[in-house]
Amino acid sequence: MTKSPLTILLAQPRGFCAGVDRAIQIVEQALERYGRPIYVRHEIVHNRFVVENLEQQGAIFVDELSEVPDDAKVIFSAHGVPKSVPAEADRRNLFYLDATCPLVSKVHNQAQHQQRAGRHILLIGHEGHPEVIGTMGQLSADAMTLVETVEDVATLDIPQETPLAYVTQTTLSVDDTAAIVEALRAKFPNIAEPGSEDICYATTNRQEAVKAIAARCDAMIVIGAPNSSNSNRLVEVALRSGCKDAVLVERASGMDWVRFEGYSTLGLTAGASAPETLVEEFVEACRTRYDVTIEEISVREENVHFNLPRALLA
Repeated sequence: MTKSPLTILLAQPRGFCAGVDRAIQIVEQALERYGRPIYVRHEIVHNRFVVENLEQQGAIFVDELSEVPDDAKVIFSAHGVPKSVPAEADRRNLFYLDATCPLVSKVHNQAQHQQRAGRHILLIGHEGHPEVIGTMGQLSADAMTLVETVEDVATLDIPQETPLAYVTQTTLSVDDTAAIVEALRAKFPNIAEPGSEDICYATTNRQEAVKAIAARCDAMIVIGAPNSSNSNRLVEVALRSGCKDAVLVERASGMDWVRFEGYSTLGLTAGASAPETLVEEFVEACRTRYDVTIEEISVREENVHFNLPRALLA
């Protein structure tokens, strides 16, 4: 039977960023150097395929340090942790490696710098996300206020004379964040801003790549986990950029093919914690159903690399 034609517009950049790649390498190299098991507090990155692969190699994922034996080695996830976590590890004399993305650590450092300068910090981010929990945990509870929306800015009850600064979660929608920052500037003209953009290069680049192809697609497929902030933002960006349909898919096996019957052009991208293997898997699943043509659309080359912790380089 003749297969219907399907064009896949493949967004580039997509998939793993340097921070995710570094975090996964930290777990793999720790297993190689120290042997199994290696404990990891929280998902090292938000992707079940990655987590399950590391579990097969000997990683044990836990929610809290209380689940880690006293003689074990533990790794903190790429999203960052509150200061109380390494403090507890030190108290217990646990050996630990911190896989926090350096760009998240940069936000932590900015918040601490602004607090030392006497400013109250406004954190733009999503409540409950591990990165937000980690960032807010760098300071005392009364030193930082979470802002999620433009509407939140309107309800902030902070005296105009209060010295303020803002920082942001690294995986937000670029456009949404710009609107919140504009509202903050309008309400607090003297608010101190980050020295450089907090939203990470990978989040920005992947959103730009989606914008470049969205209007040409009948639908956009984003490969990523449901708890991945940057992956969910890619779905939102696609819909706002002229794509009439967009969906987050963990793996090809979870694809609702009936929903996309009759479409002739699909956009395809992957969140920053989704491996290229899952993109390839999805393309192959399309090939079993359609006569597929691939067109890769690249908006930018990425060559960012982060060094591993010194304990793994010695």
